[in-house]
Amino acid sequence: MPSEAPDHREVTALAADALRRIARSDRSTAAIRAVRKDVSKRIARWPSQRVFELALLLVQSARWFAYELVYHHPDTVRRLDADVVERLGEGMNHWGTVDAFGRYVSGPAWQQGALADAVIRRWTRSTDVWWRRAALVSTVPLNLRAAGGSGDVARTLDICRRLAGDHHDMVVKASSWALRELAFWDADAVRSFLAEHDATLHARVRREVLAKLETGLKRGARR
Repeated sequence: MPSEAPDHREVTALAADALRRIARSDRSTAAIRAVRKDVSKRIARWPSQRVFELALLLVQSARWFAYELVYHHPDTVRRLDADVVERLGEGMNHWGTVDAFGRYVSGPAWQQGALADAVIRRWTRSTDVWWRRAALVSTVPLNLRAAGGSGDVARTLDICRRLAGDHHDMVVKASSWALRELAFWDADAVRSFLAEHDATLHARVRREVLAKLETGLKRGARR
């Protein structure tokens, strides 16, 4: 097992070993997650700075693996800062990796006070659609019970409001998700938001969120 305070060589060796094990696996989510859980055990007593170093070495080749390592390491999320978070997000180019980033890195860091509201707001103005989506997905842990969310109306609606007129498909889907998660905590606030932004919101957002409010399902009542 690596030492509690590994040097750079040990961090690099573990990153290379993890990537070799992933390459030799059947590449299924279950197989890769088994490797991640083993690595998480091996680094459980590492200082956060070394965990960040490991994640940054892995992120270009195994994004959600790197994001889960950060998320599942004791006390590491609250030690993130905007620089490390944005370095972990560099190069995102698929909704799956963006959603893992928001769910396991930026959202929890924001939730625990490691990221300022201004950072997430800045992402809403990005010319890169993946960062705009990341801003919305970052609201999900604020409201997701499984992530310790307890309902954050003000911050969630602030981000949704800033992107209400953005009709890029990746942003539309994330807006719907963000509002549906918040609806569990404050349905009235979500209804008011839909009414206030009726002229600018994409029809899909209105349709899916209203279905969630009225039936509890994303696409309405099942026949």
